[in-house]
Amino acid sequence: MSEALLASQAPGTDPSVPGASGARQFWRRLRTQRAALVAACVVALLVLVALAAPLLTAIEGQDPTTYHPSLIDSARGGVPVGPLGGVSGEHWLGIEPQTGRDLFARLVYGARVSLGVALAATLVQVFIGIVVGVAAGLGNQWVDQLLSRVTDIIVAMPLMIMSLALLAIVPSGFPRPLLVALIIGLVAWGSTAKIVRAHTLTLKELDYVAAARLSGWGSWRVARRELLPALAAPVITYAALLVPLNITVEAALSFLGVGVKPPTPSWGQMLTAADVWYQAAPQYLLLPAGALFITVLALTVLGDGVRTALDPRAASRLRVGTGRKREAKA
Repeated sequence: MSEALLASQAPGTDPSVPGASGARQFWRRLRTQRAALVAACVVALLVLVALAAPLLTAIEGQDPTTYHPSLIDSARGGVPVGPLGGVSGEHWLGIEPQTGRDLFARLVYGARVSLGVALAATLVQVFIGIVVGVAAGLGNQWVDQLLSRVTDIIVAMPLMIMSLALLAIVPSGFPRPLLVALIIGLVAWGSTAKIVRAHTLTLKELDYVAAARLSGWGSWRVARRELLPALAAPVITYAALLVPLNITVEAALSFLGVGVKPPTPSWGQMLTAADVWYQAAPQYLLLPAGALFITVLALTVLGDGVRTALDPRAASRLRVGTGRKREAKA
């Protein structure tokens, strides 16, 4: 019965039922937003740099953990020797004060950690949020009330304090980047669950979902065949906005000394070590801070573009490069 109702609708006419034409419309709307396209190119370049970190450092001839004591001035407290913090043909962005480790190698390997932790944490948040949100929306009153109260508790928990507490008690032998990603995901899935539950409550009142339930389909089959495709748009939109937030959380945890531990490079960890060197070697602070700023800005702009393209009725929060007139025509 449900499939008959779906078949009777023209593809792409119902925004809650994505199809091939819906994907084309999404891409056409996204192309009208110049800022979002530029942000997508920046994000793609950052991901490429992170994936190609071993190749890039091999071309430079350096690695992120080797010390170069001969390139620092011990008499001045470990300041790099040479102009611009030791920039040379062998060290493209200079070296780290006091240790002499190559800054370019640590920056590109730090991109792997920061982006990897943020993406992994987002996947954990989205997975738990979808499971809990759909279960609450499709369950009976008692299940809904129980899961909703658990979600409220999770949302009310202060993310940074809970992360600090959990990171402090886990044995040091556990892989730190994986641990940070798991803790961020396990502590911060509440908002995703609330969004999924709200959409599920709306969707289950629609004709094709109600018909599937009346035809005797179980909750799992209804969720898999009817709800999950319709939930793709809001979940993807929210996930695109979670990634930059998780990058800043990872950087903050590393900055506080409980995130990724040395010698594994991380942008937040580099900022922690740079707080006493910003006058003697300003590039040691400016490089990771600039990388974080560009990454978070690009992901935020891209997330806003995805949100607007998936829901054309919602106006973009951006005022530059949104192509409003052309978007309206599309």
